[in-house]
Amino acid sequence: MNENFQAILLNVLPLLAIIVIAYFAMIRPQQKRNQKQNALINNLQKGDRVITVGGIHGTVKSTGAQTITLMVGRNQELTFDKLAIRDKRPS
Repeated sequence: MNENFQAILLNVLPLLAIIVIAYFAMIRPQQKRNQKQNALINNLQKGDRVITVGGIHGTVKSTGAQTITLMVGRNQELTFDKLAIRDKRPS
């Protein structure tokens, strides 16, 4: 019975090692990026300067539950999903 256990352990151990490496190499960094993006979106305030995923630069005019309105020019407003915000620029 001891030999069977060792054989099973030798077969399962590499698979477990691959799963652990995949978690720390791919899954965990993605979770951290998602947390950072969610914090950025949740902390947006009127007057913040942002960049959308499409490369549009604008200033936050108002925020809703799922949307954000940006001033992108003189009296030009665009409404985006909050998920379309890529980054916040320094004021």
